[in-house]
Formats: sequence, C-alpha cells, structure tokens
Amino acid sequence: MHQNGFVRILGILFMSNYRRADVKGGTYFFTLVTFKRQKILCENDVRSALREGIQRVRLENPFHINAWVLLPDHLHCIWTLPSGDHDYSLRWAKIKRFVSKQCKTLFYRDDLMNEAKQQRHESTVWQRRFWEHLIRDAKDMRNHMDYIHYNPVKHNMVASPKEWQFSTFHGYVKNKVYDENWGSGNMIDIQDDYGE
Repeated sequence: MHQNGFVRILGILFMSNYRRADVKGGTYFFTLVTFKRQKILCENDVRSALREGIQRVRLENPFHINAWVLLPDHLHCIWTLPSGDHDYSLRWAKIKRFVSKQCKTLFYRDDLMNEAKQQRHESTVWQRRFWEHLIRDAKDMRNHMDYIHYNPVKHNMVASPKEWQFSTFHGYVKNKVYDENWGSGNMIDIQDDYGE
C-alpha cells in the first residue's frame, strides 16, 4: 500500500477512536494554533478579542487560569475547571468563535478558505483542533508551568522569559514563585510532549 494511503487510513482509525480527558474539576494544559501558523495572535485586535472572549465565557462557564503565554502563532495555557465540570471543549469553542467573529474583517483570508472550512462555517483565524493534557500531579504541573513560561525563549522571541510581555511569568515573579532571572542565559530542559 502506498505510504500516503496508509497514513490516511491510520488517521481515520485514530480520529474515530479519539478521546479527550474528561476529569471533572481537573487541571488541563492546552495548546492552540492559528490556521496555517499565521503570526496574528499578538496583534492588538486579536489580543483584545481574546481577552474579551475569555471574560465573557468565564461569566457563564467559569474556569481559573493558572498560566498563560501568547506567541504570534500559538498559545499555551493551564486552566482549572470547577468541581463537577469537565467541558473545556465548550469553553474553547465559545472563545474561538468570539475571536473569529471579532477579527473576521481584519484577518479573513479568502486564499486560505477551503471546502471543509466553508462547510463548517469556520474562519481563517484558528486551526480546527487543540491539544489538551490532563495535569497529573505537582511535578507535571511544574513542568508545564516551566514549559509555558520558557516558550518565548524556546522560539527565539526573547533571550529571557522576563522580556516577553504576553505571559503570566511576571505575576509569578511578583508572587515569588519564579526568580526574575529564571531561564535567562541557561537552557531549561523540559522533557515531555507539549502539543507543539
């Protein structure tokens, strides 16, 4: 069988059995990516729409933001959901929809629309799916927090986490969780799969 055919069959089998974690009150790490890796997330209009979308969704469907980093073409964050609730997919759908509607006139790209996106009434802002990981324990939480806050350095955006403004790192420095110079001048080695 041709390799592309085998990959397509594996994809169909995998997607038909695809399952997300559904621990009520769980803490989750997420990665969301822009469609075709467009570098738009740090634009003022997108950041404003994202902030407002999160605020609106949290009024109806609360969640706590533990950590966050926003880069031009993707974001990582950690949320904790209320006890008795595991529906982070609903929250992300509402947030992504709000941002897409608010930014449609600014970031709509006719050249990026395809038949599938048109059938699903999708925008050209977001990639369809997102990566999710259930945080298992304190070590897992610390690894993912470090990954989030070191991410701008990893992607060569800055030389130090303190230089990147779109991150919760600064709040953690104020609360003395991180030293201000953490991740400066030394490579942080984090071993895991983070949905890049």
